[in-house]
Amino acid sequence: MKRKLGLFSLLLSVLILVGCTKSLSQQSVLENAHQTNTITWGVKGDVSLFGLIDVRDGQQKGFDVDMARHLTKHILGPKGKATFVTVTSQSRTPLLKNGNVDAVVATMTITPERQKVLDFSKSYFDAGQSLLVPNNSSIKDAYHLNGHTVIGVVGANSVQNIKKASPKAKVIELQDYAQAMNALKSGQGEALTTDNGILYGLAVQNPGYKVVGGTFTKEPYGIAVNKNQKDFIEAVNKAIDQMQQNGEYNQLIKKWFGNVPGFNYKELYRK
Repeated sequence: MKRKLGLFSLLLSVLILVGCTKSLSQQSVLENAHQTNTITWGVKGDVSLFGLIDVRDGQQKGFDVDMARHLTKHILGPKGKATFVTVTSQSRTPLLKNGNVDAVVATMTITPERQKVLDFSKSYFDAGQSLLVPNNSSIKDAYHLNGHTVIGVVGANSVQNIKKASPKAKVIELQDYAQAMNALKSGQGEALTTDNGILYGLAVQNPGYKVVGGTFTKEPYGIAVNKNQKDFIEAVNKAIDQMQQNGEYNQLIKKWFGNVPGFNYKELYRK
């Protein structure tokens, strides 16, 4: 009897936990944000220029992180607070669906597949996929990779794009960009592929590597939220417009990309 009661209690606890998680994910993000004066954002922790944890103080820093802070002020007012949860390419969607974060601003491309399960703001950054290779590499672009080994990251759509450009390329997927960069350095692959902004950040961190081939896809980044959060999406889109109109957006572009060698940051300017 005691064993049965113990199992029943455990099952009840699990059901309560699942129920709470479900209700949390279905709550109005905008209403909760106004009640708590806080928005919780999912941001990357391993992507230089966009979202990288600074080892000196343990804080996330980058363009996406600054975007989140500015958007929070526009949505909640000058005293609004932005809090951050570190996400990876593969954990972004589950954390949103479970209600662990209110929104994700983490180099996430708006794709038809993702729009089936999430909603997105308008594009806030227009990236394009490219390649990172050693300085002495003979690789020129994504269309001549057949027979070569290319490194990608799990959860990103860059691997599928490479297979379209060079169907006979061998592609290996690793868990994050730190592992991917180490694999490139150790010769496990001949090129690393993802969006150009991310690759330029890796090139800044790792002298001896260069971005080649231009961009062979269009990767519009959007701020992702759970389904049925129309009022929050509208608030985010309005805030993006305000940032572009008052010059905040271009200031952040210049801050993070203005001094990156080879990167034409002025192409990202918006009026």
